[in-house]
Amino acid sequence: MLILFVTLYLLASIAMGLWFARRVHNSADYAVAGRALPLSIIFGTTFATWFGSETVIGIPARFLESGLHETAEDPWGASLCLILVGLFFSRRLYKLSLLTINDYYRERYGVAVELFCSAVSVVSYLGWVAAQISALGIVFSLLTEGAVSPIAGACIGSVVVLFYTIFGGMWSVAVTDFVQMIVIVVCLTAIAWIAGNLAGGVSPVLEAARGREMLHLLPPLEPRPLLFFLASGITIMLGSIPQQDIFQRVMSAKNADVAVIGPILGGVAYLGFSFIPMFIVATGFLLMPDDMGAMIERDPQQVLPTLIMGHMPEVTKVLFFGALLSAIMSTASSTILAPSTVLVQNVLKHLRPQMSDHEELALMRVTVFAFTLLVLGYSIAMQGTSVYELVSNSYQVPLVGAFVPLVCGLYWKRASNGGAVTSILLGLGTWLLFMATSLGQAFPQQLAGLIMAGVGMWLGSIFFTTSGGAEPRPTAGGR
Repeated sequence: MLILFVTLYLLASIAMGLWFARRVHNSADYAVAGRALPLSIIFGTTFATWFGSETVIGIPARFLESGLHETAEDPWGASLCLILVGLFFSRRLYKLSLLTINDYYRERYGVAVELFCSAVSVVSYLGWVAAQISALGIVFSLLTEGAVSPIAGACIGSVVVLFYTIFGGMWSVAVTDFVQMIVIVVCLTAIAWIAGNLAGGVSPVLEAARGREMLHLLPPLEPRPLLFFLASGITIMLGSIPQQDIFQRVMSAKNADVAVIGPILGGVAYLGFSFIPMFIVATGFLLMPDDMGAMIERDPQQVLPTLIMGHMPEVTKVLFFGALLSAIMSTASSTILAPSTVLVQNVLKHLRPQMSDHEELALMRVTVFAFTLLVLGYSIAMQGTSVYELVSNSYQVPLVGAFVPLVCGLYWKRASNGGAVTSILLGLGTWLLFMATSLGQAFPQQLAGLIMAGVGMWLGSIFFTTSGGAEPRPTAGGR
């Protein structure tokens, strides 16, 4: 029955995606849903895109290992990212009517900066999407009790997500995200209620976590721990802002107010609901006390599936896999579409500038297929790497290479092409230096890179004031 339920759910997701694919008539429909999505869909798709395998599997595992103070990056930084986007970036970017975030870099700083930031964006998505594909493999392996290997499961999951993404683009992704958000919220809330009752209520669960010192958010109040805590928090909080998946949701809104409110609501909801998987795994200290220590030592990512499969009623299995598949597929589809759109619009289009809109749409679909194959290969090669690490490592490069040019381009009129190039070189160079040497042990590499990126923008814009620096003007869309 469980496998039947999952099969029907996957088929329904494909059918829904294909139904809304009928609305795709041009590249703007495919990339940003024709800028026609209402607040409910924008809220749903921002929440569901963020609520992925790392939220259901990665964050609880990190919480079990080290407590709340090791979750600064996600969910705290990730939720604040969406809120910051809504407060400070959405309205300014929405007015420009561009298809990709990297169109902004071209209009503001020139083609060289556009190409670099596009390359950074595409590469950074590898880890995030690979985390989702790897998690899909784990899900199918659990469902079949090992009859399907994690690698084979990853292949099956990739086909399902690819099928509705390649045809429907942002229309299919956004609408399926909205439905998957509802499934996530309902199923995880029900599981938490069941688990809490089995464990004797909320208070005993919180007391078990408190007794293990898992509820302290801040690290020791000393310079080095605080620096690394801050660096961890800003990695996704700022590194995700110059990324295409968020930009697509902003640009898909039907008006500027929806583009502002949607991410803010999504960020607040994400922070709140991300605590539910942490609460569920904490019930394991009461429901399977003899096994928890060994499982955390061996692989904390297995605690939640083991708890659901072996210590809870049958109905929780259906709820769990419904929530988990929804979380993974919503994130995977979004993060496959985003880099594929960037690759066509900001890289391949330079090779063939006279490309028709019909050709551009076809090429976007081809790149979705190719990127999915690339990610599948990468996820297989990275088998054994934790979901949390795959996601968190994806955002250091855009943080040190793309965030400062975006912020300064929007808020500092003197920001120039020379400043952007200097910012990228200093930020990325410093990050590589700290990562490759013992300096990274003394000072966080991503924070060092971000600081030097800011210095580079200031110095470059002061000394190279003649090139770049033009404010992009609102356009009809695309190029």
